[in-house]
Amino acid sequence: MFLKLAIAGLSAAMATAAYPFVEVFGKPKVTPYRLTPARWPKGLRLKIAVLADFHACDPWMTPERIGSICSEANALEADIVLLLGDYMRGLHLMTQEVAPTDWAQALSILKAPLGVHAVLGNHDYWEDPRFQKEGNGETIAEQALRSVGINILINTTLPVDKDGYRFWLAGLGDQLALRPGSRYKRPEAIGIHDLPATLASINDDAPVILMAHEPDIFPEVDDRVSLTLSGHTHNGQVNIFGWRPISASKGSARYPRGHFREEGRDLIVSGGLGCSVLPVRVGTWPEILAIELGDTA
Repeated sequence: MFLKLAIAGLSAAMATAAYPFVEVFGKPKVTPYRLTPARWPKGLRLKIAVLADFHACDPWMTPERIGSICSEANALEADIVLLLGDYMRGLHLMTQEVAPTDWAQALSILKAPLGVHAVLGNHDYWEDPRFQKEGNGETIAEQALRSVGINILINTTLPVDKDGYRFWLAGLGDQLALRPGSRYKRPEAIGIHDLPATLASINDDAPVILMAHEPDIFPEVDDRVSLTLSGHTHNGQVNIFGWRPISASKGSARYPRGHFREEGRDLIVSGGLGCSVLPVRVGTWPEILAIELGDTA
């Protein structure tokens, strides 16, 4: 009897220890959102597939797994696909680097009538030694994405037309692009984001969808922006009944995952797909967002 209990206890302990890796390798769940944001035209219906925080690395997020996730996103038959940054690994413990050309090629299968559009995340800058040293220029991640035809928005906007209506897609520069540390003589991270300049390029009153890797910018977003989309948070990466011991930024603690509405403005934050720092996910299953905007009746 004692031996049976000991074996059962050991099995339970091993299962508990192994569980964080179950979610790391988990098939992403599709999380649906349906809403009509402020200033959104009544007749404009838009389906968006959102992917965030791949953190490509071997064995946790290989090109094969990225391709599988992209196939799952394609099956949603969205009008537009939006990528919210952090394609580079950002994870050095028990991992091997995946070449940017390889993860970009895996992303290249993404398809949508209104295109595939991306912003960069902090790790796309942090994993680029030249950018960290010089503080400007095209990153390795940018080059990889552009090479497979993915449109990148960095403090820029793009008008998009659908069914006789127009909306603007805006992409914000990363808010933590220049990493802190004595090596770089920076006491804290410095962003390259410029929200006023980004929105200044919009020349009509059509609604705006803002892609911002970190959700920290949301309180500064003005009424022209109907919807802000962010990643970065990983939902804390460890989320035990709402307890998240670590947050990736101040905004990540305030907006860890899900739909938030403040002062008539909407924000949706993805819990992401991969891992940063440690290959652990607890209570935060990988997800693809399937967002429907407008009257879906």
